[in-house]
Amino acid sequence: MRPTEDTYRHKGLRKKLVQAIHAKGITDDRVLDAMLAVPRHFFLDSAFDKKAYEDKAFPIGEGQTISQPYTVAYQSQLLQVEPLMKVLEIGTGSGYQAVVLAEMGIKVYSIERQKKLFESNRNFDFFNKYKSIKTFYGDGYMGLPTYAPFDRIIITAAAPEIPEKLIEQLKPGGMMVLPYGSGNLQQMKRITKLDSGATKEEVFDYFSFVPMLDGKKG
Repeated sequence: MRPTEDTYRHKGLRKKLVQAIHAKGITDDRVLDAMLAVPRHFFLDSAFDKKAYEDKAFPIGEGQTISQPYTVAYQSQLLQVEPLMKVLEIGTGSGYQAVVLAEMGIKVYSIERQKKLFESNRNFDFFNKYKSIKTFYGDGYMGLPTYAPFDRIIITAAAPEIPEKLIEQLKPGGMMVLPYGSGNLQQMKRITKLDSGATKEEVFDYFSFVPMLDGKKG
């Protein structure tokens, strides 16, 4: 059962969380403001109500997690988005990352391979208030060629390789942010697609994500 009430206590805990994320090095005010506006506890079972504003990942079922808030903020900052950009998200999960981006004025196209999580978000009233989010049940490795090209792509699972089909769906000058690697820790990368079609890679800090898998799971 998801909570639906955002109390003064929740707002106070959320403010402390955002202050802690800022202290860790997140400086993009748009990211911080979005995370302050989005009630993270809405995306978790009510059993997690007292823990929802800890800077930790939590299970959401189907072997998936809602990412640590700092990780959400880190990826969002690396994306360097501008309002009305089209962003492809690989791995909707709880929907939290998509809503943070939508709160920043972004058009989000989000793919989820787990049917139960996809259906859960379709029935999630708060999530559905964000009309700038479109969700799809599908294989993240395939992307959404029908809706390409995208200004940005964000992958929210550990990619053991750079998905070439996703690079193809980036606009020239577009960026993809992903945790790269197949071990327990992955290095965050930002890949920029140059006008020539070649790519430029930047490497950042290490994180721990669930693995990115191909195909769909019913």
